[in-house]
Order: sequence, then C-alpha cells, then structure tokens
Amino acid sequence: MKEAIVRKSARAVFYEVRELLKMVRDTYRDSTELSELDVLRPVLESELLVLDDLGAEKKSEWVDETIGLVVNTRYSERRLTVITSNLRDNVDSTEPISFAYQLGLRTRSRLKEMCEWLFIDAVDMREVGRYPTPEDIANWEKTSPASSKNRRGSSLPPKASNQVKAQLKKRESDGKADLKWPGGRAGSR
Repeated sequence: MKEAIVRKSARAVFYEVRELLKMVRDTYRDSTELSELDVLRPVLESELLVLDDLGAEKKSEWVDETIGLVVNTRYSERRLTVITSNLRDNVDSTEPISFAYQLGLRTRSRLKEMCEWLFIDAVDMREVGRYPTPEDIANWEKTSPASSKNRRGSSLPPKASNQVKAQLKKRESDGKADLKWPGGRAGSR
C-alpha cells in the first residue's frame, strides 16, 4: 500500500473491518454530523482499499449488507482491493469459519473473481513472540490450533510458498506502478 502511494500517488485507504463497521454504526447516533455515506465514500472510491481481518466481525444481517455493499461496489467498478482474513474457503455455508457462512455466497463469489487468493502458512507471532527460536516454532507447530499441521484441509488454494512478497508490476511505457484490477470481467459490458 505504501509503495502504491509513493510510486503511483494512489489514493489508498486501510481499515480493520470491525473498526470500519463501528465507524459506520456510529453515524446512526443523533450526536454525529457524519452520514453513513461520509464514512463509506473513501472506502468505495479509493483506488486501493486494504481491509484487514475480514470475518472477525460479529455476523448480522446489517454486517452482511454493509460488507456486501463495499465488495459489490468495488467489484462493479473494478477497484483494486486487498483483503486479509483467517476464514477458510469452503462453499459449505454452514461452517462458521468459512467465507460462505460469514459473508454469504454472493460476496464470496465476487471475492473469488476479483481477488488473487494467497494462502500464507506462517507462525503466529502473537503466540511465539517477536524473535522465536527454532524450538519455539517447533513447539508452536505441534501444539497450536492455528498451525496448519493441526487443521484439517487447507483454507485457500495453494498459490504461494510459505513466504509471500507483494510487488507492484511496473508498466513498460513509463516505469510507474500498475494498479490495474487483477480480477475477471466484473463491470465489463
């Protein structure tokens, strides 16, 4: 995100999903002068949006509608969106930790088309500390429910190695960063 801002002068915003939803919810109070659209406008219109920890919010019809609006608008307008989540990609809409259950099949379908899905299997620094030893990591892998060795099945298609480094592609014409949407045909006529 920082590289896109510096190299492309991109209008970019970052939100932790629960905080964004709280900001929208706060607009319903009489004491605020902001409207729901005032909060959502930068989210819907930014060239690059980063939504962190999608699926950690408490599920409700209002949450589904609000997240659906954000995803659908960005999908229709082909806007670049980066999303992080601990949800699994399972089309079984009854599994509580699945995209289908948490976001609904419509939103999951749009995300599948508009995003390149990367599974990152890494040690949870909150559990092992900032500078873990090899023994700390081995113990974490054996005992933590967050370790892929202790989970059934993979949550996303294997598209990446254990280390993933995001890079912006450079345009050949001027050497600047390319912020084109990597998804399918959304919004095309």
